[in-house]
Amino acid sequence: MESKDIRKVGLKVTLPRLKILEMLESGDSRHMSAEDLYKALLESGEEIGLATVYRVLTQFESAGLVNRLNFESGHSVFEINQGKHHDHMLCIKCGRVDEFIDDAIEARQAAIAERMGYDMTDHSLYIYGVCPDCRAEGTSSYTVPDGEDEAAAD
Repeated sequence: MESKDIRKVGLKVTLPRLKILEMLESGDSRHMSAEDLYKALLESGEEIGLATVYRVLTQFESAGLVNRLNFESGHSVFEINQGKHHDHMLCIKCGRVDEFIDDAIEARQAAIAERMGYDMTDHSLYIYGVCPDCRAEGTSSYTVPDGEDEAAAD
């Protein structure tokens, strides 16, 4: 994406908007929280406040430039909206987010919606588990975080 994409959605091109867009596109991860973006901006020498990061991300989301993914843990990450549907897997240990596309799952969801009489307009699928890196570290057993009800973790 470029500055013209920011202008096209009716937003003024500013340095914070350009830098945040750049970080989302070129960062180590395609899925970043507002806090991750803020830290990455600081590390790259940019002096953009956390409140500005949140405000810009909200503007980008409203304009359709980014998608916000809200996970059950209350963790939210943002990704560039590339216009192609995909689903996500989330590691419950480290927070890693991976994308996948499965035509059989897509067809099944559409068939279920049709069978139930729905005109499906959108959907999302999140699969929670333990990623290969955490499994390799021997941390595959899930423990309930402090303050979380054990029944809620089942």
